[in-house]
Parts: sequence; structure tokens; C-alpha cells
Amino acid sequence: MRVWSILAGILVVMASSVSKAQSPDAPQRTASRNDAPTTERNPIQWASRVVGVSSEKKGEPTGEQYKASQALGRPSKIPEMGESPCAWAPFYADGTADEWIQVGFERPIQARQIIIAENVNPGAVVNVLVIDEKGKEHSVYQAASVQPRQDPLLRIFPKDSAYLCAQIKVVLNGAALKGMNQIDAIGISEDTKPITVGINVSKNTPKDIQKENLGKTVNSPGQEVAPVISPDGRTLYFTRNFNKANMGAPDRQDVWYSTLESASNGNPASWSEAINIGPPINNTGDNAISGMAPDGRTAYLINVYRPDGGMSFGISKSIRTKAGWSQPVECRIANNYNLHEKNQLEFCVSPDGKAIILAVQRKDTRGNRDLYVSLQKSDNTWSEPVSLGGVVNTAEFESSPFLAADGRTLYFTSAGHPGFGNGDIFVSRRQDESWGNWSEPENLGPAINTAEWDGYFTIPASGDFAYLSSRAGSLGEDDIFRLKLYPAIKPDPVAIISGQVLDAQSKKPVASEVASGLFGDDKEIAKVDYSPETGEYKMILPTQKVYNLKAKKEGYFTTTETIDLSKDKRFRDIRRNLYLVKIEPGQKIVMREVLFQQSQFTLLPGANSELDQVVSMLEKYPTMELLIEGHTDNQGDWEPNMKLSEDRVRVVKGYLTSKGIPETRIQTKAWGPSKPIASNETEEKRKQNRRVEFTILKL
Repeated sequence: MRVWSILAGILVVMASSVSKAQSPDAPQRTASRNDAPTTERNPIQWASRVVGVSSEKKGEPTGEQYKASQALGRPSKIPEMGESPCAWAPFYADGTADEWIQVGFERPIQARQIIIAENVNPGAVVNVLVIDEKGKEHSVYQAASVQPRQDPLLRIFPKDSAYLCAQIKVVLNGAALKGMNQIDAIGISEDTKPITVGINVSKNTPKDIQKENLGKTVNSPGQEVAPVISPDGRTLYFTRNFNKANMGAPDRQDVWYSTLESASNGNPASWSEAINIGPPINNTGDNAISGMAPDGRTAYLINVYRPDGGMSFGISKSIRTKAGWSQPVECRIANNYNLHEKNQLEFCVSPDGKAIILAVQRKDTRGNRDLYVSLQKSDNTWSEPVSLGGVVNTAEFESSPFLAADGRTLYFTSAGHPGFGNGDIFVSRRQDESWGNWSEPENLGPAINTAEWDGYFTIPASGDFAYLSSRAGSLGEDDIFRLKLYPAIKPDPVAIISGQVLDAQSKKPVASEVASGLFGDDKEIAKVDYSPETGEYKMILPTQKVYNLKAKKEGYFTTTETIDLSKDKRFRDIRRNLYLVKIEPGQKIVMREVLFQQSQFTLLPGANSELDQVVSMLEKYPTMELLIEGHTDNQGDWEPNMKLSEDRVRVVKGYLTSKGIPETRIQTKAWGPSKPIASNETEEKRKQNRRVEFTILKL
């Protein structure tokens, strides 16, 4: 098996092997994977703590490889066989005649069935003791001689199970079977039907999934790996090796890209001939893009580009302007280091640009490499990486993370969860706003995962296709393929919101800041800078919610638009221009969030935020005077509507004066239904007419 991993300064071919070095550890452990959702057909309780152990094999200098704690929880290797750092192994390679491990269970039960998973040399177990709640031992299995088995699962059905099983001690005669012995898991069940253990494959996974080679315009006889699809699905970036057109030597990696050309003249959409992205992203070293911002203009790169032309470990970003890509600048991460012997680094950036998920080895890593998150700070530097936790990370390697456009669906490669090969692609979902609470990883199934290493899964915002690297069916070395996503592994639907920010009067573009947040909540979800030079702003928002979209610029009144995605359950591509009103006498500002229910003069939720902007403007310009104009829809009689509009402007004026604005600076005018801005034919249209407008009388 060959794994392609991008390093800080070099991209190498790495053979999948199990490390032989690990520090000793104390025997008392708690499980991080106990009682996880499994594919066992019968209910089973896996061991949750280590009571004692005879010895432990050494793995990595830090972490939990081969330790007794790796026998806790559900199996990590089985149903596959073979050596794994995610299973307990005694210290000596060929074992001794009396190696043992003793584990406890969270909930003592009548153990009518005991299951012991041996992933290497099954058959070395010679004695199994059950310890009840009073500490009394009950021998439930004794082997007169060691008998190798093909089945890795030793199932024991005690004749007497009247007592409650609180602990189990398993004794191995490793010396009788040449080579290593390992125990992957120990479980108990009240069910007498034989326990079966399977791979936690995503539900409703299709049996037949076709991987489509992107063809000769993208792929070559050389190697194409690490694809990154732009959020709009129109540009594919990837790393190419063994190509004479690379800027360094042919065996150095460069970033290339291809664009999706629209269907025309009866021909389907197709990928253009790949182009070398050129300097400054490519140089004589090894180069790769690992993330792309929603606007498609900010690329996140492996390595720090030094002024002398060299590279060092870390992450950089480059911004595309009319003049091309900017010189990559380091993303400074606090206490950023990597203990991996080959300095391997893979990462992705969250769609809001506020988090980086890294695959690195650190002092608290459980195995070869774990997944960590680093969060952007107010000064635009990044916090020290923090582990995503034991549900995602294992004592084996985790690599090639990709966080989907919904900001919660994570795809990654792991050799530490049960799978079909040397490294499978899994999906897990954030359970809350933290970065440490994840769902049990689900294997994407044998149609996607092969017997070799699989990874570099990347998905556009639409969630229709996934792109990945594979050697099977390639034109030579690894190629880029795509496959149609099935519902079980799709991320949550999102919308791409894009457009320009224009001066309300001149209709000319205005460089500004665009931010989004949940309707009625002042907290920002996403923020981007809009520059007329780059053409448009672009951001990604999960559907089935209502948002405020704000454009801000010094000298202009902050404009607010409502984006209602509450009824959308599929991907949407929405174009919305935002209009800024210059702060000067005579300008009229329509308060789109200062709305009222029909026949009421009580402000609807969300009004305070926009009115507070008016307060801030009045405080900034102490001589400014405003005219507040109130409007209604055409439902009902004229006189009551006139009275209603008077009440509405009175409520708004009262809000402003309650914030300390003198009454002398505010005039009011009620228009009733006489000046509609919409048709009044539907409730949505009438809602727009129930509005308040501000006119700047004096600055």
C-alpha cells in the first residue's frame, strides 16, 4: 500500500506500517470508545476500564498505542485481522506463558455470553475468569492447550451466570503461538445468540457506486492527488507530480487547476485542460493547496514560504487579485509543532474561515497523528491546536480532514476505526457548537473504500459530487475521480449567497465588509471583505434558518437584508446585491428590519439591532437631525391606518430617546397606506409596506 501525504517541504510515498515505539503507562484506564453505536446484531457491553495488566508493548513515545486501554470499548480492528496499535499487546514480541489483562464494566450484568476479540494469532487465550460484585472469581474458560483459530472472536457461554459480572480477567499463553498476541476488545452480553461484529458503515449505503475518472484534461500518466474543489464547484485544484512542466524538478509537486466548462452545442459540461497555477504559489519546492475560502479567492497552502525562497513547517494563505495570486503569508498558529518523524501535515479550513482542522502528531496525540482544531483569534492569529477528542481520534493515524460547507460534517481518513483497508474514509458530525463532541464515525463503505489507503475527500457547497484520489482505474499513477454522493453521507444543505455592494445613489461598487448572523441575534456567523476589484462577495450559510445580511462601510449607514432560508431543504445559489446609503443630508434610509405585525405598533423581533445602528449614527454625528416616517399596508379603513402609522413612529422615536437621543433632533411624519413600496396582494408584500423610513435632515 502506498499513501501519498503532503509534508512540510516534501511530498513522499509512505508505506503503511505499525510503529514499534511507545512509552510504558500505568494500568488504570478509562475508555473513550465504550458503548459507541455498533453494527453488532446483538446487544453487548464492552469493557470500560482497565483494572490491571501484566505488561504493555511500546509504541510511539507519546500516546496510547498497544496499551491496555486499547482493549476497551468496541473493536477497533476486527473484523479485519492483523497487528494494530489500537489493540492491547504484551511487551514481548513472542509473548510469555502468563500474560494477562483485567477489565471492568460500567454496568454489571449476568454474562450469558463473553466475547474476546483477538486480532493477531487468535487462540492464545488459556484462561478466562469472571469477577463478581463481591470480588469472587469464577472460572468460565480453560484451555488444556493452545489451539490456533481462524475466527478472531472467542465466544464463551458460561454454564453458571447467576452472579453479576463486574470484571473479567483474560490470561494468554503467548509463548505457545509464535509471534505477537493482541486483544482488541472484551465484551459481555445477556443474550445467548452468538455475537457478530461488523464495520459501522453509513446506513443505506448503495452497493454500486461508480467512480468517474475526470479524464485526460485533468489526469496524466503522472500523479494527481489532494484535490480541492472550490465551493461553487467550478474550479478544481490539485497537486501534480512526475510532470516535466512542474516548476521544480519533475519529481517535485506543483499546484494545478482545471475549470468546469458549461455544456454547449449538445456537449455535456467538461473539465478544461489543467493549468499550472504558477508563482508565487508554485516554486522549486513541493506545493499544495489544502483549503479554499467560499469566495474562491483565498487559498490555504501547505508550508510557510520564507523570504529566501525556502519553506518550513506550517500553513500559509494567498489571495487572488486582478494581478494574480499574492505572495503566501504565514497563518501564525500558537505553539505550532509536529512530532511526526516525517513532519506530515494535512489540514482543512472551515467554511467560515474561523477554524483550521489539522492532522499532526503532538504531545497529547493518541497515536501516529490525530485531528486537532485551531481557532482564529481577534488579531487574526490562530490558537494552539486542541484535539477533536477520542470519538474521532484513535491510537492509529487520522489524516486528510475535510469539513463540508455546513461547518459540521467532517470527512477524514483513519486506520484506527474498523474498515476495509489500510486507511478508510469516514464521516462524523459535530453535535454542538464545540469542537470536541462528535458522532461515532461512519465508514463510507466498500464501494468507496478499497483494500489500500483512501482519502482526500472534497465536496463543493452543492453537495452533489465528491472528489478524491485513487490509483484503481487511473491513467498511470494516482488520478482524480469523482462520485455522486448518496443521502446518508451528504452534508446538510447550504446556500451560497453572493453579490455586490453598491452605492444606493450612484450604483457604483463600494469596498465594504459583509457579515451575516441569525435573525434576531447580534452574533456574527460569517464575515467577508468585499472589494470592487474582485467582483463580488460570497459566503456560505446553512439552510432552514433566517439570516441578517449586513454591509458596513465608514461614512455609510449599515444596510441590512433578510435572507429567509427557513423552508429550503436543498442547496441554493442566491445572488443578493446590497445597497449602502451615504450619510449626508437628504438621504433616505429604509429600515428593513424595523417591522410591525398587521394592525399592531409593537416592534417585531430584530428591530432593536437596526435601531441601535441609528442610535450609533446619531451619537457619532451629534448635530444630525432625522425625520421618521411611518407607513402601513392597505388593510382596513383609512383613519385607523393613519392612527396606526402615527403610533408606529411614536414607538420608534421613543426607542431612540430612551437611548439618550434628544427629542429635538427627531421629527416624525405618518403616511398611513398612501405610499406603498409593494403591491399589498400577499401578506409578504404587505409586510414590506408596514415599515419605517428615516431621512437625514441635517448633518
